[in-house]
Order: sequence, then structure tokens, then C-alpha cells
Amino acid sequence: MKHGLKADRIFNYGVSMKKLLTISIAILAFSFAAFAQGELNSKGEPVVKSKDNEPVELKTGEKITRGDALVAGVKKISVEKALKSPDKYAGKTVAVNGVVVRSCKKEGCWMEMGDKVGGKSVRVTFGDHKFFIPLNSAGMSVKAQGVFKTKILPKDHVDHLINDDGAKFDNRNADGTVTEVSFEATGVELTKK
Repeated sequence: MKHGLKADRIFNYGVSMKKLLTISIAILAFSFAAFAQGELNSKGEPVVKSKDNEPVELKTGEKITRGDALVAGVKKISVEKALKSPDKYAGKTVAVNGVVVRSCKKEGCWMEMGDKVGGKSVRVTFGDHKFFIPLNSAGMSVKAQGVFKTKILPKDHVDHLINDDGAKFDNRNADGTVTEVSFEATGVELTKK
């Protein structure tokens, strides 16, 4: 009987070790997959890291550009004026100047700009992630060209922008969505103040 009991213990120990090994491998594989995936952006894609969104150290008055070159002769408008009558400027290419109030903390895929610090501001996007700005752009002067748009942002996107990227919205709809006037820039010029 002792022999049979010893064999049962060895068999049970072997089964337990196999279970433990299988569980350990599964945990390790899951951890590796999560680590390899890294941080995701609002589109569920891996966060882009490039020289365009790396923090920059500029001297006062030094400029950098992103996107298309700014074109001379484009009608200039203030952010506050556009926000008062967004439909008047919808779909028309205009130029706006101001200051970067805040920007995306993960990729530099959007910024919020106002005519001045403490004034009304608008979220500026760059097409469908066509270009990025440095992660430390807040506080820089900005010139941008593009079009104003009004759209409804879904609740999950609003939550992501607020919780993950640091965006701020003055008015949320009852269902958590936001009716947003935004500016889609084709090109920007950033200047260190």
C-alpha cells in the first residue's frame, strides 16, 4: 500500500506542476502581449513616437513648422470671432494666430489654442493624425491654417480626451457627448515666446 500511495503523490505532484507551469506560461504570454502592445491612442492604435512629437528646446523667437507650409493671403480670423459664428467659417480655409493652451499628452496629435491665455479656445486637430506637434508645445505662440468644423464627439472619445489626454470641454451634453467646434489644421507654425 505504501508503494501505491507514494506513486499517487508523485502523480499528483506532477499534475500540479503541469498546471502551475501552464498557468505561468499563460500569464507570461499575456504580460508580454500587453507590454508589446504598449500605449494606445484614441483610434486604438499604438501611440506614435517620432521626431515630430519629441519635446523640443527652442530659444525665444525660434520657430518650427508641422504639416503643410502656411500660405500667404489666407483670410485671418480670431478664435473668439470664429466661435461666435462657427457656421460662417465652416469649410472655408482661414488663418488663426494665438497661443497653445494645452496639447495631447501622448502623441501631440491635437492642441487647444486661444487668442490669448485665459481666453476662449478651440481644439485643433491635424487631419487624421497627418502630423504631430511636440509634447511640450503648451505656451508657444501658434499660427495655423485650416477649416472650422462642428461635430458631435461620442462619449467614449470625450472620456478618452479628458482622462488620457488632458482635454477640457466647457459643455457636455446630457448623454456625455460634446458638440464641438474644432479647427482642422493643414499646417502650423510654433514659436517659443
